[in-house]
Amino acid sequence: MAAAPSSTTDLKQRIITPDQGQTTTTTTTNNKNGSTINSKRDKRTAMAKRGLRSLIIAVSFPLSITLLSIYISTSFTSSNHINLVITSSKKPFWFPPSWALHLMLPASSFLMGLSAWMVWADGGFHRNPTAFLLYLLQLIFTVLWDPFVFGVGATSFGLLICFGIFGSMFGCMRLFEKVNPIASSLIKPCLACIAFLSIVNLKLVFI
Repeated sequence: MAAAPSSTTDLKQRIITPDQGQTTTTTTTNNKNGSTINSKRDKRTAMAKRGLRSLIIAVSFPLSITLLSIYISTSFTSSNHINLVITSSKKPFWFPPSWALHLMLPASSFLMGLSAWMVWADGGFHRNPTAFLLYLLQLIFTVLWDPFVFGVGATSFGLLICFGIFGSMFGCMRLFEKVNPIASSLIKPCLACIAFLSIVNLKLVFI
């Protein structure tokens, strides 16, 4: 008679044990799924932070060195011929004020930096290093123009720099278009700005 309860107990254990195992398996699977979702969310957050950081660098670096070149040029003597022409009342009626001329290149540097970042994010510089070299070339020309024209008064050399800026920007626009059409479109206002700057520079050569 004592053996019957023992058999009943063994039978209950055999029935309950598979259910407990299934519950444990389900809990483990849910934990793994939750960990996977959290891991993907963390990766997306990290990628977004890196993207934002790279965007800030890509825009602020060319803008900063362009502003620095303007500061250097304005630190030179303000009595040179070009500065006297720009600030005089006898300048051509279509000449913009001096502050507007100084702001054209920083605005162009900002747009070029944004455009270059978009191409870099799409892997364009890795596939075509020439695009990156052209971007660096136009940046160098952009930094040089203000000190040579307003600082030193070398308008003839400044006109050559304008041609260099326009040519390298045009090359960037053609190469960027193959990677990101929006990035290429951002360069069009820069080309218009440099074209007008070249006309101003040409007029300064003959004044």
